[in-house]
Amino acid sequence: MTQPRRQFSREFKDEAVRLSERPDTTVRQTANDLGIREKMLHRWRSEKRDSQQDGTQFAPGQGHRRDEELEQLTRENQRLRLECDVLKKAMAFVLPRPN
Repeated sequence: MTQPRRQFSREFKDEAVRLSERPDTTVRQTANDLGIREKMLHRWRSEKRDSQQDGTQFAPGQGHRRDEELEQLTRENQRLRLECDVLKKAMAFVLPRPN
């Protein structure tokens, strides 16, 4: 029987990375204390470092690039809906109303 895949919040990942960067502890020790795999913590550290270099958000979802793309497309979709609503309202003032 397989265990369900655990999901971690952005705050948990950020705190885990912060704890692992302290000079008085090691990545292995931090991972053991938090009950996660050392390899996972190394990946989070790498993702955070990459996000700081790229100027992107660290761990937007599960830390996958497709999550970043989804977030970007969602923002763009919101913007386009607002523009469409503004245009609809503007057309109501421009076009004469039928009698």
